[in-house]
Amino acid sequence: MARYKVEVKGLTVEVDDELLYTETDEWARREDGRVRVGVTDYAQKMLKDVVGVDLPEVGDEVEKGGVVATLESIKATAEVYAPVSGRVVEVNERLLEEPELVNKDPYGDGWIVVIEARDESELEGLLDHKAYVEKLRREGGGH
Repeated sequence: MARYKVEVKGLTVEVDDELLYTETDEWARREDGRVRVGVTDYAQKMLKDVVGVDLPEVGDEVEKGGVVATLESIKATAEVYAPVSGRVVEVNERLLEEPELVNKDPYGDGWIVVIEARDESELEGLLDHKAYVEKLRREGGGH
C-alpha cells in the first residue's frame, strides 16, 4: 500500500493506491465479495470537523449512487453515496461516539459501511488512484 500526497485547492490530501474512488469522493475497498466504504481524505478536509454521522441499518438494501449515510460537520452536511448496489452487512458504530474518526483516519478507522455487493462488476466503473488524482487536479487546479 502506498499513499500519495496531492495538492488540491491549497490542501495536501492523501490518496491510497489500493482503493477505488467515486466521482463524489467516496472510496471502496474489495473484501471477498464485500465492499468497505468511506469518504476520501479530500472529502473529509473539505467538510472540516465531522461532528455527527447518520448510519444505515445492517440489512438495508442500497443502490449504486444512492445515499448510504450522512455526515454532519460544523461547516455542512454531506451525503455519502454507495459505490455498489447490495446489502449493508456492517456499519461503523464507533462513529456514533467518535465521528471525528472520519477526519483523523478516513482510510482506516473512519470507514463508514460494508456492503455485500449484488454485482461486483459495478466496481469496474470506479476510478483507480491515478484517475482520482487526475479528477482532483482538474477540479482544484492542484499539482
